[in-house]
Amino acid sequence: MTNRAASRFGTVGASATYAVFDMVAELRAQGVEIFDLGGGEPDFDTPEHVVDEAVGALRDGFTHYTPSRGVPALLEAVADKLAKDNGVMADPASDIIVTPSAKHALFAALLTVLDPGDELLVPTPSWVSYTAMARLIGARPVQIALDGANGFRITRELLEQHVTPRTKALLVNSPNNPTGRSLTTEEARAISRFAAEHEILLISDEIYEKILYDGNEHLSLASLPSCADRTITVNGFSKGYAMTGWRLGYAAGPTDLMAQMLKVQQHTVGCTGSFVQRGGVAALTGPQEPVQEMAAQYAARRDLVVNGLNSLPGISCSPPDGAFYAFADIRGTGFTDSSSFAQWLLKEAGVALMPGSAFGPGGEGYVRLSFATSPEVLAAAIDRMGQALSLRG
Repeated sequence: MTNRAASRFGTVGASATYAVFDMVAELRAQGVEIFDLGGGEPDFDTPEHVVDEAVGALRDGFTHYTPSRGVPALLEAVADKLAKDNGVMADPASDIIVTPSAKHALFAALLTVLDPGDELLVPTPSWVSYTAMARLIGARPVQIALDGANGFRITRELLEQHVTPRTKALLVNSPNNPTGRSLTTEEARAISRFAAEHEILLISDEIYEKILYDGNEHLSLASLPSCADRTITVNGFSKGYAMTGWRLGYAAGPTDLMAQMLKVQQHTVGCTGSFVQRGGVAALTGPQEPVQEMAAQYAARRDLVVNGLNSLPGISCSPPDGAFYAFADIRGTGFTDSSSFAQWLLKEAGVALMPGSAFGPGGEGYVRLSFATSPEVLAAAIDRMGQALSLRG
């Protein structure tokens, strides 16, 4: 047999994010000092009260299967959180599923709503896995290039240019990875009208909602009356609560869709880790000060990075509304593409970042830097970038 893998993998590349991780690890193993700004993981520890609850669950023997939908206490906590924080009403008995990561929730949601040949609208720049997930399902991702000069805003005009009779759903991420933009009320209303007119489902990835700056408030698409019955909201604990290794997320949506999505859960992972879910209850119902403290530190780092980038020759960067990424315009440096710039910077300055092209056609000409690391590392990385750019002339 010449090809033992399914043909679908011919359209799916490896994760660009993990490719950078692997490259950094290889260089460090060779003794090269690398300032890694490529990742998307909080550098803080999980809040202590969350850890204590999970450890207590382990010691209590809470280590067995749970209901596939999730433990009742966490389902109730998620429902309360959605109602209070997001204005989204969801019945914990029928409209919410607790998943092993928000990433799994996204894949399960797409598998639930997309048939082979269906089209998924994905405004870009966007997270690298959205299009890969759609292709794995046999659907066709339609990437919409947003305009950096317009602040990467989603407009009705752009959406209308890409909709076809095969369009089944639109995937929106706010705050956005990689740009850090958060959805405005105007954009949300435009999306709402567009989805209603074309009878399109919405997938709303809100994993960065706890990390916002300058008084920006998070807006959930499902809170709009016209979107409530057509939106699957995906969220989790990795970013806001520094729980990446816990693999804990959830999805909430219309009862009929969630009933089908539960089948995906049952026939793939079965259920989410029992003691992990107990930690999730503590995260949502316990003190929120650790989350606020992390966000405050991210805000200070954001300012350090944005100011530093704007001081470099040929680079400009707008302050992100949320998340922990700076998305910098490098078109003034003389490089023809972001991948070449990223490779040159890693070689010449020992600074690892993500090329904007990895995030779709809307990202070319930009690079993503994570500021989920110490101010000392950030300052040193910016300094290395400046030295390399100055020597290049």
